[in-house]
Amino acid sequence: MNAAVRAAGVVLALNAGSASIKLALFAADDGRELARGSVDLQQERLALVLQRDGQHEVLPLDAPLTDPLHEVVDALLEQLEAHHALGELAATAHRVVHGGQRFGGAVRIDPATLDAIEALTPLAPLHQPHSVRLIRAVSALRPALPQTASFDTAFHASQDPLLRRFALPRALHDEGLLRYGFHGLSYAYIAAELARRAPAIAASRVVALHLGSGASLCAMRGGVSVDSSMGFSTLDGVPMGTRCGALDPGALLYLLQQRGMTLAEVEALLYHRSGLLGVSGLSADMRELRRQAGAVPAAAEAIELFARRCAGEVARLAASLGGVDALVFTAGIGEHDAATRADIAARLGWLGLTIDASANAASALRIDAPGSAIAAFVMPTDEERTLVNEALALLG
Repeated sequence: MNAAVRAAGVVLALNAGSASIKLALFAADDGRELARGSVDLQQERLALVLQRDGQHEVLPLDAPLTDPLHEVVDALLEQLEAHHALGELAATAHRVVHGGQRFGGAVRIDPATLDAIEALTPLAPLHQPHSVRLIRAVSALRPALPQTASFDTAFHASQDPLLRRFALPRALHDEGLLRYGFHGLSYAYIAAELARRAPAIAASRVVALHLGSGASLCAMRGGVSVDSSMGFSTLDGVPMGTRCGALDPGALLYLLQQRGMTLAEVEALLYHRSGLLGVSGLSADMRELRRQAGAVPAAAEAIELFARRCAGEVARLAASLGGVDALVFTAGIGEHDAATRADIAARLGWLGLTIDASANAASALRIDAPGSAIAAFVMPTDEERTLVNEALALLG
């Protein structure tokens, strides 16, 4: 990248979803955060919701929503570049869910790389296409603009190959049917931030709990991924907002053979109708379940199931690490729901974990009680910061 452009420019982090585009802008010279925003693609009239300098703006995007996204991205870039003085774009950094076995770190996007990313769509059919179409749209509109891709799976490439293997025929493993792990951008940020704030603890055995509408856990030693709760897909591990978490494969055979469900029906069930929503019959939102738990037994049951499975996964990951020295709670539920943190901690007392009730209620950085054998932290995650850091390291 031209040094002058880099010094004066802005790096745009883009996180594509099926129903939204999330973004953040950072100064290329010193990494300062300039703004964050999102576009809700489900709205009849599209708009960029932008937060910067403590101000909240809603900026209309006069563009039709088409599958290639070209018109929407064109309007979005025009708003960012021309009308709001955020600076000349120096690069875009994209979050891509799946890197397969090929991508173990961030890459600069060229036509061959993009084709390789798109070829991984069968491994993440509900996520990968959205990233690909956003990258293609930016490429078509700004062909000279450098673009990078960072992968949610890449952080876990450090795991022992044997741990990543399923007990399936070797030919299936060789074609890519193995444990990948996800939420890697979040864990990379937590590992770096913990090293900054508590370097001695970061160098030890840490379990990070990324608990949001999507949820997973990661065992790290010295900031490096050792094991994780998610495996081949984002369905695995603990229950989530609408996803089932770990499920006996025999249950899938039952749904297909005995219930006569189609593959599309099973997919919709596992991704969109299970998890907290499926158990409670009420909501995928932990906040709503907390409000209703006293009156709706199924809501209380969903909350308890979530806490039990998370605590059980901490115990499994402690076995992978040979013990655990610290927990880090992050993401929406992990950062903001003190009751869930307390529920999980209460089931880990046998490991020597006790938390300070007042510190936990305040979502303090450090919530373990004096004398606790395990440290416990609450730390906001920042996937967009990881995207930009990796882009600058790659391009700079």
